[in-house]
Amino acid sequence: MRKIAIIGSGNVGGALAKKWIKAGHTVLIGARLPLSEKNLKLATEIGEDRFTSVEHAVQQCDIVLISTPAPAALEVVKSLGDTSGKIIIDAMNIVMGRGPQGYKNTTDAILENTQTKDVVKCFNTTGANNMENPHYGNVSLDLFVAGDSEVGRHAAIELAVDAGFATCYSIGGNDKFELMEQFAWFWINLAMFQGQGREIGFKLMKR
Repeated sequence: MRKIAIIGSGNVGGALAKKWIKAGHTVLIGARLPLSEKNLKLATEIGEDRFTSVEHAVQQCDIVLISTPAPAALEVVKSLGDTSGKIIIDAMNIVMGRGPQGYKNTTDAILENTQTKDVVKCFNTTGANNMENPHYGNVSLDLFVAGDSEVGRHAAIELAVDAGFATCYSIGGNDKFELMEQFAWFWINLAMFQGQGREIGFKLMKR
């Protein structure tokens, strides 16, 4: 079982926390104000003892999921403390130009400002509703991961399956971080701007 620090207790982070706890993983929520009013609902569901400071959560865990709004990416990564030996999974997206200044995607911002090189991008290409429930009838959605780190990719694939997704396909290395964010924007465009609604997802079909 994994020890996972989730930085960002919003819809995505909260949904994945519940899934991974149910799967048997140890999960801590790292927050600047751990038991602030906005965290109380989640705290009642998963336990107040899971909430702690960002740096303490990172120190206690092997995997760090960052699911904060993209404009906060640099501030968040600089608050992690020593990430040597950790795996970082980036679930953020720059949307409509709102992101870390000077970077084309959030994952490059993380890589350039942290000690570990085991950084991958995953859990960013669909909505939080599909984190809560990735099943459409008898079919489960797929996820995707990008990054040079083999251990990072394997961890993301494992955690995607533990969250209920059918599988998680690697689409390449660090050079595919921007493609992952474009793929996320494709889902956002369909769901929000083309009238398809949020109850849509992606499944890779083969024959």
